[in-house]
Amino acid sequence: MQFTKMHGIGNDFIILDAVRQYVGDPKALAIRLCDRHFGIGADGLILALPSARADARMRIFNSDGSEPEMCGNGIRCLGKFLYDSGLCQKLPMTVETLAGVLTLEMAVEGGVARGVTVNMGKPRLSPGDIPVAASENAVTIDVEGRPLRFFCVSMGNPHAVTFDLFPDGEDLRRLGPLVERSPLFPQRANVEFCRLDGTGGAQVQVWERGVGPTLACGTGACAVLTAAACQGLLPRTAPIRLPGGTLTVRWDGDGCLYMTGPAETVFTGEIAE
Repeated sequence: MQFTKMHGIGNDFIILDAVRQYVGDPKALAIRLCDRHFGIGADGLILALPSARADARMRIFNSDGSEPEMCGNGIRCLGKFLYDSGLCQKLPMTVETLAGVLTLEMAVEGGVARGVTVNMGKPRLSPGDIPVAASENAVTIDVEGRPLRFFCVSMGNPHAVTFDLFPDGEDLRRLGPLVERSPLFPQRANVEFCRLDGTGGAQVQVWERGVGPTLACGTGACAVLTAAACQGLLPRTAPIRLPGGTLTVRWDGDGCLYMTGPAETVFTGEIAE
């Protein structure tokens, strides 16, 4: 089975062309291939598929085999893969996801996609749409005896954003699951621990649902900008700095969030099925 290893500011993926080769049982395959000791190693597995609604369709599976609705870094990597491999070179390009059809613009140099801007759509703030089991999308969660305020957002997948705490290392690994699996989140949640960086942006530590700590999260960056702008902490365009690099997020006048960042091919290879 042919694969391509890619990353978007450190959030890494295995991309499989499921148009020209058969891919069976992707959940089990994701668990096996994403293992960093016995497999290729990645945060997730992405399938490039045909679509009746768009230029291509994306399915993504976390390293634990769960299937999230969307992934911002993953869709940038898929867009570059589709363009560079010749599977689709339409500009702009549309990709069907479980969160809807998204539009990608690519910066192309020398016939290769270098950077990608994704129209991530409008953030969803209604508790029922996120979902969060509360009357408002701003909630307080007791985390090890400390009340932390979270602003909840859906970017097609659920996020909980706080500016009350910025843990790292073992603290992040301990506290992240407590928030992800809070009874307030019936579908669990991606968690963003943030702080303002003093230069008009925010620094973010990510606990990704079904994965754990990751170097970046594109939908998370959009959720952070939404939460910060709604609370008057940041303007509607700002750099969101994650451990693996920086994404620029713009909340435009049409109500949609536009995320811009790089996508890189690491290597290609073949693995026994």
